[in-house]
Amino acid sequence: MPRLIDSPTVIASAGNKPKRIEEYVGRVNSGHQSVSVARMSSPMGWVEPGQQPEFEEITVVLSGTVRVEHTDGILDVHAGQCVVTSPGEWIRYSTPFDGGATYVAICLPAFDMDTVHRDED
Repeated sequence: MPRLIDSPTVIASAGNKPKRIEEYVGRVNSGHQSVSVARMSSPMGWVEPGQQPEFEEITVVLSGTVRVEHTDGILDVHAGQCVVTSPGEWIRYSTPFDGGATYVAICLPAFDMDTVHRDED
């Protein structure tokens, strides 16, 4: 039988400014271990610490631009585009442009604070 998810759980975010994370599917909201799906809304100027997660992350940008720094350079991912990062790859997300960004993040397996491996400040 299909399972309705009535609403997301708002999760605390990392970074220099508040970012809204609404988890629809994942360890917190639905108990899923294998996948997480969250809608993100971040303001202009938001940047989070670099990370080297153990999970694959698929980011679909709905509005604005998400900047993804990686060991070989920088990708600016615009509305209507998607970026896929691999487990073990160093990355840092930010939204440096006017209007910030809204995007969907899908993590395989589900996002977990114990497996994100954020850089220390």
